[in-house]
Amino acid sequence: MNFIGEIAGLATSFFFAMTAIIFTKAGRMVGSQVTNRMRLLFALSYLVVINLILFREPLPFSAGSTRWIWLSLSGVIGLALGDAFLFQALISLGPRLGSLLLSLAPIFGSIIAWAFFDEMLTPVQITGIALALAGIGWVVMSHQEPANTPQGHTRRGAIFGVLAGLGQALGLVLSKQGMTGEFSPFQANAIRMLAAAIFLWLWTVVEGQAGGTIEAIRRQPKALRLIALGALVGPVLGVSASLLAVQHAEVGVAGTLMALPPVILLPISYFFFKEKIGWQAIAGTLIAIAGVAVLFLA
Repeated sequence: MNFIGEIAGLATSFFFAMTAIIFTKAGRMVGSQVTNRMRLLFALSYLVVINLILFREPLPFSAGSTRWIWLSLSGVIGLALGDAFLFQALISLGPRLGSLLLSLAPIFGSIIAWAFFDEMLTPVQITGIALALAGIGWVVMSHQEPANTPQGHTRRGAIFGVLAGLGQALGLVLSKQGMTGEFSPFQANAIRMLAAAIFLWLWTVVEGQAGGTIEAIRRQPKALRLIALGALVGPVLGVSASLLAVQHAEVGVAGTLMALPPVILLPISYFFFKEKIGWQAIAGTLIAIAGVAVLFLA
């Protein structure tokens, strides 16, 4: 059996879990919005070099206009707007509930893919998705936030969290549509990243935040190195793997496998950061793993 999509989905979660640690450190130095803006510039630079080496062109200019339209929309909605909503949700609700709402993305993605592209899931796949999301939710809800974590459980924060999940789902579905055939994930990622970077930096200039962004980086050069590393691991390797996943698997299945970073971060937190892990988190991890196994068996 061909498990390229499923393996790519799992790889995406590993990359995103590592990125979460790196960007958390950078965000504490210069703020989440500055980190978000700079990561897109670094990621776009890496992808230009990768595309030059692999395909002899910095951007896939030879791709048809249809691909550019689908993938550009995917980049703006998924990478720029979706992540902006996610950051606002994390600020309003805290990491636990913000991450939980983001896990709605596979459900949204399955509905959108079914409604517009007739992509159907089997009962076994639906069972696997339900198990994996239940396990992820249990892991997230069992985590105890530090005492200084913002706890403003506002309606606005919940709306931002739902919009973040919807943005990620729409981004995946649009990406899948733009990658029909054998189109390289690195080329697709370059188009998405270019569109997201242009949109986000135009927004930054309109808000008058461009100068403040540069000044924040100038005061914290160490943060710039962290962002550069995180951009390679997450927006380049992680996002490219996610595109490979939706290219070869159903959106709902791929999205579920990409939603596993909270589970993957558990052993890292335990062994490297010496955090205590309760039985609820362990049980949730086992349920999530069972869901992943069902998806592979399906």
